[in-house]
Order: sequence, then structure tokens, then C-alpha cells
Amino acid sequence: MTMLFTGGTVVTMDPALGDLARGDVLIDGDRIAAVGPDLREHPLARGASIVDTTGRIVSPGFVDTHRHAWQAQFRRSIPDVTDLGAYVTNTLARIAPAYCPHDVYVGTRLAALSALDAGITTMLDFSHNSRSAAHSDAAIQALLDTGIRGVHASMAPHFGDWDGQWPKDVERLHAAHSSGLVSVRLATLATGEISGPLLAYGPQLALVSRYLGIGVSVDAVFGESSSTAIVDWARAGLLGPHVTLIHATGLTPEAWRAIGDTGTTISLAPTSDAQIGLETAIPAVDEALAVGVRPGLSIDVEVALASDMFTQMRALHTIQRMRAVNAAYGTDAVPNRITTRDMLDFATLQGAHTNGLGAVTGSLTPGKQADLLVVNASDINTMPLNDAVGTLVLGADPRNIETVLVAGVIRKSAGRLVGVDVSRLHEEVLASRDAVLAAVSS
Repeated sequence: MTMLFTGGTVVTMDPALGDLARGDVLIDGDRIAAVGPDLREHPLARGASIVDTTGRIVSPGFVDTHRHAWQAQFRRSIPDVTDLGAYVTNTLARIAPAYCPHDVYVGTRLAALSALDAGITTMLDFSHNSRSAAHSDAAIQALLDTGIRGVHASMAPHFGDWDGQWPKDVERLHAAHSSGLVSVRLATLATGEISGPLLAYGPQLALVSRYLGIGVSVDAVFGESSSTAIVDWARAGLLGPHVTLIHATGLTPEAWRAIGDTGTTISLAPTSDAQIGLETAIPAVDEALAVGVRPGLSIDVEVALASDMFTQMRALHTIQRMRAVNAAYGTDAVPNRITTRDMLDFATLQGAHTNGLGAVTGSLTPGKQADLLVVNASDINTMPLNDAVGTLVLGADPRNIETVLVAGVIRKSAGRLVGVDVSRLHEEVLASRDAVLAAVSS
């Protein structure tokens, strides 16, 4: 299908293309064919479906670099969680062992549909409840059924009985999903402090990653123990752009030098770090930028946090600028503040790079996949349109997203998800949640 989005403000997030105050985006099949000020005479535009985006912003879809999607039935069940230990005890030790494959499917599907509704076209599902091959298959099927660009990062569970199929089963998953909308990564922890050495990244899991040619997402990266591990990994040649370190709070300067020197990627979880209080509780954006790493952003755990990328951008923007001004207060120094464009870059292009998909998505670059949003800039909370990037980061929210495309397929239209029976979904979510709670209490 060929579509021409015409007349809107186009934010490409491609430095070579820049922004267009009034521009067109031409979609041919699953790819972006052209971007320009007026493409109505383009050969591919003849016979294309015309989408009038006057008064709208056309932008790349957001990219979530780390979310534990299977938990979505228990959203905000512990909204005032006190620390990481309380989350681990309540969710990973208590609830997770009661999940059957169907529960994983329901939670992951709910998370992915919510992501699409909020303009997230790519989501890395850090699936750390892979108790059996069937659990993993259910998680991947949920991603496929929603049509999101999904990255299934597979990890064994922290606690409870499981089949012992991980990490060997990752080879099967990767073989089955080495092309198409869903891809596979290896998910691990930084150290064995929480669940023992089996889940900790090191030479053995790095060998799995190298053998399969897939990336690695490393969660729970914070503090002195993770810093020591990072330095050791760098010396052993286990770091690089294919490795993503998640959180990265409270790391030592030596660890950050190792990250920068190896081009290792970083996934920040701004609300998770600050609200749950992970190590220093300060998202490590300044530390990442200081060593030349531009991070991606992530949602993390919906049991205690917001589900959308707008919240992550605003939280990080506010926290970093507060820190910058506070550090310069009472001196002649000029605060080193990041900008709204930095935030949008982290949420799109850098997120794609972090997920290993920088050549595929993250910007409206001709040749890339057609993952994009149309945001109404004439709504009560977005009008008048004075600065498109500022509107996307500081003004808009999911209700303003009229259209979402993934690989050229419309997943949200006229402000509603396409082909989703929300009432039926609600029934399935409640039934799954109640079944898990019944199993926990029995």
C-alpha cells in the first residue's frame, strides 16, 4: 500500500533531513520512500492514499528499550513500592511463579497494545519469566498478534520452578524469529546477587550471544558490584555496541570509561530509577553523555510506574535540568542543560540504536521501515503549534496520537487501536489476574 502524509509538520529525527514546517512523507509498502516539502508529483504518489496531516505533527514512533511486559495484569498494584527488594519480593518471588503460558500471553499483549496506543512502535520485552519453552512462545506470539515491532529478550526466572531450558532454548527462538517484526535478544542480569550466578552476564552467556549473533540486554546494572563487573567485562572483551546496560545508576568513573571506550549502549529507566530508588535514584544521563553514549529510554515495570514514553521524556528532562541548575547554583558556571530535542532523540533514534535496530527504525529516513506517528497539534492541550519538538515532549500525550504505523501497517487510526476489542481484552486481563492471585493464595 502506498500512502502520502501531506501538509503536516514533519519531525524526521534524521540530522541530514532536519524538520519541515510543512512537509510530506511518502510510504511505499513497509518502507519510507521519500520525505520532502511537496511530494504530490512524486511518481509513487500517483494513486497513493492521501492522508491530510494539516495541523498535525508526523514523527518517528517511540522506541522502548526495556519493559517487563508479562506483568501488565498487575499494573500499579504496588504504586508506592519502597525499594527494589519490595518489588522483587512481591512480583518476582510471589506472583511470577504462578504464571502459566496463557498469563504471559495476556500480560505481554496488553503491554504491547498499550505501547502502540501511546505511540511506541518498537518495544523490547525483557521477558524474565521464561519458565518453559511454552512461556517464551506465548510471549512472542503476543508480540506478533499485536503487530508491534517487538524485541523478545529471553531470560530464565529469578525464583520458583522452571524447565531449565534457558539459555539453550534461545537458539530455537532466534532461528524461528530471525526475520520479520519480532527479533530475539539474550536477557541477563549484571551480577548474581539477586538470583545466583546462572543469570549473571559473563563469558558463558557472552559466548551464547556471539554464537547466535544476537545482542544482550543486561538488567539491574547499578552500584559497586556492577561497576566491578563492567570493568572485568571490558578487559575480557565482552562489551560493545551489541550489549545494552540497563539503569546504570551509581557506577564508578572507571566503569563509565569502560562503557564509553567500548561503545556499549545504555537503557535509562528515568521513572524507575527515581521512583523506586535504584542505587543513587538519579538517572545516569549526564554520566552517559560524558563518555559519548547517547542512551535509549525505557518503561521498566508497570506494577509501579507509568506506561508511556511521554512520562519518561518529561521525567528525565526535568531531573537533568534540575541537577544542572543545582550544580551551578551560587557559582558563575553555566548550567549544562539537555534539551527537548535530546529527549526526543533518546526516545526514537537512540532507542532504536540501543535495541540494535538503528538501521531499521527510529527516524523518518527514506529506506527505513515506516514506523511513524501522526499527532494532533490542534487539540486543547497541544494548540497552538509553536515548536513541534517541544509539543511532542512537553505538551502531547497518548490521546493526541491519531495514527500509528508499524512497517507501513496502520495500528491506530482516528485515535483508536485497529482491530482490538477492548471490552474482550478487559475480560481476559481480569480473568488472568484473578487466576494468578488464586494460585498465589492457594
